[in-house]
Amino acid sequence: MSTEVRVPTLGESIVDATIASWQKKEGDQVRRGETLVELETDKVNVEVSAEQDGVLQKIVKQEGEVVSVDEVIAVIGEEAAATATNGTSAPVEMANAQKPTPPPVQRQSTGALEAMRPSTGSLEAQRQPTGALDVQRPPSPLARRIAAEHNLDISQIRGSSPHGRVTKDDVIQYMEQSTQPTAPIPRVSTVETPTSPVPAVQPQQVGGQAAVSARPEERVRMSRRRQTIAQRLVEAQHTAAMLTTFNEVDMSAIMEVRSRRKESFKERHNVSLGFMSFFTKAVVGALKAFPRLNAEIQGNDMILKRYYDIGIAVGAEEGLVVPVVRDADRKSFAEIEREIADLAKRARENKLSLAELLGGTFTITNGGVFGSLLSTPILNGPQVGILGMHKIEQRPIALNGQVVIRPMMYLALSYDHRIVDGSEAVRFLVRIKELLEDPEVLLLEG
Repeated sequence: MSTEVRVPTLGESIVDATIASWQKKEGDQVRRGETLVELETDKVNVEVSAEQDGVLQKIVKQEGEVVSVDEVIAVIGEEAAATATNGTSAPVEMANAQKPTPPPVQRQSTGALEAMRPSTGSLEAQRQPTGALDVQRPPSPLARRIAAEHNLDISQIRGSSPHGRVTKDDVIQYMEQSTQPTAPIPRVSTVETPTSPVPAVQPQQVGGQAAVSARPEERVRMSRRRQTIAQRLVEAQHTAAMLTTFNEVDMSAIMEVRSRRKESFKERHNVSLGFMSFFTKAVVGALKAFPRLNAEIQGNDMILKRYYDIGIAVGAEEGLVVPVVRDADRKSFAEIEREIADLAKRARENKLSLAELLGGTFTITNGGVFGSLLSTPILNGPQVGILGMHKIEQRPIALNGQVVIRPMMYLALSYDHRIVDGSEAVRFLVRIKELLEDPEVLLLEG
């Protein structure tokens, strides 16, 4: 009896996915709960596991194909069906019993590289777990991407995991070893001449030697998530009347509090006291004073939200993701810091669930961690407001009739002018500035 492997429900508004990588190949034995395939969606990657023990009889959808929810992508047969009459397990032979034996492939020796390859033989012999390169599991998506970016042949990289799967660390180690000094390789003067009368690349004389005039290019397909990010950012600019207003904040008071309390805070809560908890609390206080910044538009209605789910933008390898801190108004500084640290860590490891990315009533993005001095953040629809933090710089300012040096940060608020007036946006940003420059008021507002 065979069981179909189908695409599971992926989450709200997500109806399809892309096959990122198969962790098993046809003929492999699988165990219940073991990962079969990794799917890439607009927001997160999803692993699909086997629901029974057996043998992966057929892979219906290959890597790179787009599949819909509940679509069949593979078939698992019962383990007993793949057992030979002599009582020994033979999943490979059963999977290929009805296939004609292909003619032997003739190979030409290419020196040491060819000597490293396994000799041609029966399919059964090649599938034995001898540690050869051809039995390793498919490389991880991240490993394939790094290898492609550096023009590496990933088939020549040996995986260090127990099952021989090539990981990111294996590719990086291979690159480091490849950059070690080696003996110079003599140039080969005998090169086959193309039969075409017009060569693809015209050689030029440089310093008495022939040099190839070429401009290297690489075509890399955007990941599904990157395509979605691009589409939604363009949609945000097309559908919202987006404006940005700016202000600056003196970070002296917050930096003094952090310097004075950071050791005791970490000892007590086992988490560092950063800037994000102050900014999250300040945003919540300002949203309470200006509720239309915590709303969204649905048709001809404004939905004013009386809860405060604050999205924190995190830069991950596949692009920006925005996990959400739920009910931020009810959380302490330590709870906010701990939750943001956990969400950011799992975002970079691609381990966030869909539920942690959905919703959100307002977003904070911090370009300052990358050195940005000033920017105009794009709205994270359907939200109508986003706050941009930037780099802290020592700058001269006029204070009480004197020029003094203070740690200053530019703030940017992008907002949807359809329901947020300019004066309202300016006062909202001024309120954030007041709360940050007087942490005692911030604590009272919280």
